[in-house]
Amino acid sequence: MTMRGKLRDLVLGAVHKAQQQGVLPPVAVPEVTIEKPQHPEHGDYATNIALRMARTARTDPMAIALALANQMAGSDFLASVDVAKPGFLNFRLSSAWVASQVEEILADGSHYGSVELGHGAKIQLEYVSANPTGPLHVGAGRGAALGDSLATILSYAGYQVEREYYVNDAGARMEAFFATLYARYLQQFGIQEEVPVDGYVGQYMVDLAQEIAQERGREFLEMPREEAIQKLGRLGTERMVGKIRADLGRMNVRYDRWFSEQTLYDDSLVDKTIDMMRQRGYVANREGAVWFTSSALGEDRDNVLVRSNGAPTYFASDAAYHYDKFILRGFDRVIDVWGADHQGHVPRMKAMATALGIDPDRLTLVIYQLVSLKRSGKAVRMSKRTGEIITLGEVLDEVGPDAVRFFLLSRSADAMMDFDLDLAKQQSSENPVYYVQYAHARIASILRYATEVDFSDGDVSLLTSEPEQELIRKMLMLPELVETVATNLEPHHLPHYSQDIAAVFHSFYKQCRVVSEDEALTKARLKLVSACKVVLGNTLSLMGVAAPEQM
Repeated sequence: MTMRGKLRDLVLGAVHKAQQQGVLPPVAVPEVTIEKPQHPEHGDYATNIALRMARTARTDPMAIALALANQMAGSDFLASVDVAKPGFLNFRLSSAWVASQVEEILADGSHYGSVELGHGAKIQLEYVSANPTGPLHVGAGRGAALGDSLATILSYAGYQVEREYYVNDAGARMEAFFATLYARYLQQFGIQEEVPVDGYVGQYMVDLAQEIAQERGREFLEMPREEAIQKLGRLGTERMVGKIRADLGRMNVRYDRWFSEQTLYDDSLVDKTIDMMRQRGYVANREGAVWFTSSALGEDRDNVLVRSNGAPTYFASDAAYHYDKFILRGFDRVIDVWGADHQGHVPRMKAMATALGIDPDRLTLVIYQLVSLKRSGKAVRMSKRTGEIITLGEVLDEVGPDAVRFFLLSRSADAMMDFDLDLAKQQSSENPVYYVQYAHARIASILRYATEVDFSDGDVSLLTSEPEQELIRKMLMLPELVETVATNLEPHHLPHYSQDIAAVFHSFYKQCRVVSEDEALTKARLKLVSACKVVLGNTLSLMGVAAPEQM
């Protein structure tokens, strides 16, 4: 349980005791919120429960606060419970209890920071899902960092998480990709063929066609045109998905399943989903097309499911995909991590869930904003190699996967972000990922230096100085942070926490000699830095960033 949880239970227990004793009237108790005071001198935590109870209890909030403080006297983990005007309760943790938590952190090891929030509920988390019509760009990398870290954090919070990539391998854009690849393939043999107007003009299409021509020769020239376009297109799609997998693999991004959009048509799920929505009264035929009457569910307008030419829209396959997620596979909750261009799709996706008989609150869409690359303070838009948009692979080549993941997580998903390529490569304290990883490596170095010291019997009660206590208190925040991130789906808090704890560790290291002639204190401090290594390592792991033993 987090410290906030322990304090919440303590406050509720105090309220109920005070009510049973007749000290407080038997009124309904509002939700207990535990916060960090703005000013550290006020304590470690605070609650305004007395102020919130005052109106219904018809009692002065200071009197309520005093009554509750009296009920909480003698708690083993608290040094004091103070009352402050106009009715706040301020909690100060016991220094002895704080020091004892070093042992708890070491005992929990790689599980330290995990919380039981999900109780095994099944979550399907879909992220990236870029069309396999070209290489990933850095914006897709932001979706990968967000989605993959969220999946790890939710697992750490007690959910059963399945990670999924939705391969958009059907529809008009794939037809344009197929036609483009066929044209580029013919050109490899000196045959004139124009790239379609809506095709893909990037150099990567030429490279892909050349790669296939070298491996398969004239194979696709010796079959009927339409058959050749389809077979070549499917082969090209497989190759492009392979390149996407490779780039994501370099970022340490993994999936439990790669789901093909085409299977929704092959298995008639699109038709089944539309029929289900029709039976529930949310589908209409007009103007030769099939419409989802989403305006009946509060949307500004209705949405086309099947065009007048008989071609289903992407929304039709999105509806079928979520029918598969919720109804066929039975996920309790679905989280889609989508780019900024999908912002306007959120209301209709919620309406779609309702039309399928699914509580729309079970569907969450995390929308992330664009990424701007900068070098020498200037925006970078074009690849030096190809003169085209910079790919995720090129950024990985330049700064490495750890910096990519750390930087792309460092801003709230709903905020635009600048990715400073120069900063990401610096080996200095200016570079946040280097700064955090260096703290972990420095601890590993200390432990290697003290390899001859058996500190298993170290007495952590000796850890009473201000730098030691400050470091432990910062370490104790990880479970609360995991709970907050898992609840609000905001992994950007992790990079900032990791920088904070690295800064507190570096400050401790400057003020407190770890290995000294004082054998007892040396053993205690070796336990402390070992626990800090655990916390830093777990935090980096939640971000998908390596925790190096040396740098």
